[in-house]
Amino acid sequence: MLENELRRLTDAELLRKRKAIKNGKLVNAVIVGFTVGIFVYSAANNGFGLFTFFPLAIGYLLVRNSKHEKTLEAEIEKELKSRNIP
Repeated sequence: MLENELRRLTDAELLRKRKAIKNGKLVNAVIVGFTVGIFVYSAANNGFGLFTFFPLAIGYLLVRNSKHEKTLEAEIEKELKSRNIP
């Protein structure tokens, strides 16, 4: 999201976006942990194969997507700080 788009949002909308990003980070962490658990269980029971690494690929996609969310969160925090909103 561009800075111009963030400037057009109201204070309440910015706070909602920040809360949504924080909730999304928690959900992503749970999903990544779950996929790592599936990987370990699958590797212990069935050995290594194509489907053993599939959950790790999903976890990688989530981690890669979180980088975009991190920059968006930083921009939102910067905009909130410029408006003197805690």
